[in-house]
Order: sequence, then C-alpha cells, then structure tokens
Amino acid sequence: MSFSQLGLKDALVKAVEKKGYTTPSPIQEKAIPVILDRRDIMASAQTGTGKTAGFVLPILQILSETKLTKKRQIRSLILTPTRELAAQIYENVKAYATNLDIKATVIFGGVNANPQIATLRNGIDILIATPGRLLDLHGQRALSLAHVEILVLDEADRMLDMGFLRDIKRVLNVLPPKRQNLLFSATFSYEIKQLAGGILTNPVLVEATPENTTAELVIQKFIRTDKSEKPALVIKMISEGDWQQVLIFTRTKHGANKLSERLGKSGISSAAIHGNKTQNARTKALDGFKKGDVRVLVATDIAARGLDIPLLPHVINFELPNVPEDYVHRIGRTGRAGASGEAISIVSEDEVEFVTGIEKLLGYKFDMDVIAGFEPIRPPEKADLTPKGRQNSRFSVQDRGLNQKRPDNKNRNNARGFFGKAK
Repeated sequence: MSFSQLGLKDALVKAVEKKGYTTPSPIQEKAIPVILDRRDIMASAQTGTGKTAGFVLPILQILSETKLTKKRQIRSLILTPTRELAAQIYENVKAYATNLDIKATVIFGGVNANPQIATLRNGIDILIATPGRLLDLHGQRALSLAHVEILVLDEADRMLDMGFLRDIKRVLNVLPPKRQNLLFSATFSYEIKQLAGGILTNPVLVEATPENTTAELVIQKFIRTDKSEKPALVIKMISEGDWQQVLIFTRTKHGANKLSERLGKSGISSAAIHGNKTQNARTKALDGFKKGDVRVLVATDIAARGLDIPLLPHVINFELPNVPEDYVHRIGRTGRAGASGEAISIVSEDEVEFVTGIEKLLGYKFDMDVIAGFEPIRPPEKADLTPKGRQNSRFSVQDRGLNQKRPDNKNRNNARGFFGKAK
C-alpha cells in the first residue's frame, strides 16, 4: 500500500516522501480514506504510530480542494492538550503543506499573544491550539470559529485528565453544528466514550493498537531498590551504559528539578521540563535534547505527553505513576513506529502495588531484578514478584491483540549481566 493508493494527491505524496516516508502506517492506512470520505472518526492510537499525519494529510487535501474565500477563514481547528504537542503538529502541517496554498498557525499560552493575534488577523486556514489560549483569544474577538469545517480533538484522553472538559464544551458551543469531527485518543475510557457520544455523528471506529497496550518492541525492566538509592542507580546506569539520550519520568515538578540538578553535578548534562517552566525554557530544553546537547530530559507526565522524539532509546521511570494507564503513555515515548527501545522502572517498596496494577492492566507478569550494590534493605511485603519460570518482559503488540514474543530464559539478561560487574 502506498500513500497515493490511499487517495492522496501528488503534492501531498511528494511532501511525505521528502520526509522519508514511503509506506503508510496502520493508523494512516485506516484513517486517511475514512477522513477523505468526510466521515467522523473515533481513533485509538498510541503516540509514535503516525497518527498526526493520519489526520493532517487528509485535512490538507480536503481544504486544498475547496475554493478559497477572499479573506481566509479558520476552516480546520486542531485542539490539543499541551504546548509541545501543538507546536509539533504545526511543524507537521507546515512540512506536509509545502506544495499547497494552505496557511496555518499555532497558538498556546505561556508566550506573548500579540504575535499570534497579528498572524490570525492576516487570515489562516488551519489553527492548532491549546484550549486555554484559544478561548482567551476568542473572548477578545481576535479569531472567529464560525467557519470551521473540520474539528480534531487530539489526545482527547489527556485533555480530560488535565481538566479541559469544560473548555472543550465551551469551544464546541461556538463551532458550527455541521462539521466533520475527528477524535484521537490513546484509550477509550468511559469518559472518552461519553465525550465522543456528544460530538461524533455515526463515527467510524479505527484502532491502530489495542487499548492500554504498550508500544511495539519495548523491552521492559523493573528493578527493586530503596528510594534513597534511586539517584545513584540512575547515574550508574547512564554512565556505565554510556547512554546519550534518556527520558526520565518523575511524579512531581520538584522531583524533576532535584534529579536534574543531581545529574548535572555528576557530569551528566540534564534539563527538567514541567508545567512551572516557561514556554521558552521548555522549548529550549526539548531542542537541546533532540540535538544531543542535553543528554537527559527529566519530565513530569503532563509535560512529556505528546513529545515526539524520534528513535528515543531509553525511558526511565524514576518514580512509577499511580495510574497504570500513565505507565503505558510514558513508555510509549520509546519503541515508536516499529523501532526498538528500552523502558526501565526503578521500584521502591512503596511502589510495589503500582507494579501489580500495571500487570493487571497489561495482563502480563514482569520480572523484578536487583542490581548488585543497590539491593533493597527490606524485600517487598505484598507479593513475591519473581517466581521461577517467569518469562522475560519483552513483547510486541500487533494491530489487534497482544502477541508476546518470549525468548528462552537462558538468553534472558540477569541483573548483573545487564549493567556489567558491580564496581
């Protein structure tokens, strides 16, 4: 299957090929024809599956085939939860629209609104926005949504998690009732289904990955240690493994800052990214990380949602999330688009129950390793998580269902062999 066989025009196919893509991903193959057919869609897709192109490409084609008015009006609104994701979608729109007469812009909070207002007044076809800044500028009458033909809610589950439901409803109230609606979510929770029921009309259900499953070819490791030993263990892993690009998750903003400072003092270049950072600081940290100037990015869940970091090899859960679904989102930063990756979770005694929740969600039992020199003082009390005969936690997720690839136990990395001999 090629992009042209999906019904895309030559101008878009050439733009896609320029970015190095020749074969559509499963979500693109399923979603693009449906969107071109002007149907509403409810799509379940993990990040890293190519979902952005899955809706951007058909939107560009639809808008390019419509006769332009004298003054450009916003004809497509793409609503997304975070500034970083909004900026990344905008970059994709620009890249794919390079051969088309389509104008787009992005608006989000944390930066001066005046340049955004000036761009809007010159007229655009596609607007990518976060809910807060969109409603702010709409309230100032700096933009009109009266001509929107296509609405996209991207990462809808995260928007609900972040408390944007009321804002989403306010946006819906000012949109034309007759429009095409595209809803993308990593999970189909009860709340998402309720939201979709009030927005979508006879939607086509598209699933690129099963609900609440992990990314393809992610090797997952769980390591037990004491909470006080976590920073030293992280430094050991990164230093001895000579890892050059690592994304680390913490539960709190303060924890992200503290760990980033500790890494810096150990000679490992690091930056923290979270909601208290200014947009300029977040953008600078992310750019440095992508370019290799920053070796480690320490992030909270909200700040990291939607980050597009190609070929990220390592993700570390410095602290496990207390919501199992967030574990899936976290490790989805690596192993993207069929590439292999590694996700390591460092588990202290108070987090053992979180591992149990993750295992229940994924329907799989994980090994619990111990690193020489970092053995926990007290063993886990709730359950023995390392029974004999348990398999390695490497598996691949196919288009539907969980297909576990289990190598022979003899080839499984043990605790000492993974990091080498303890010093």
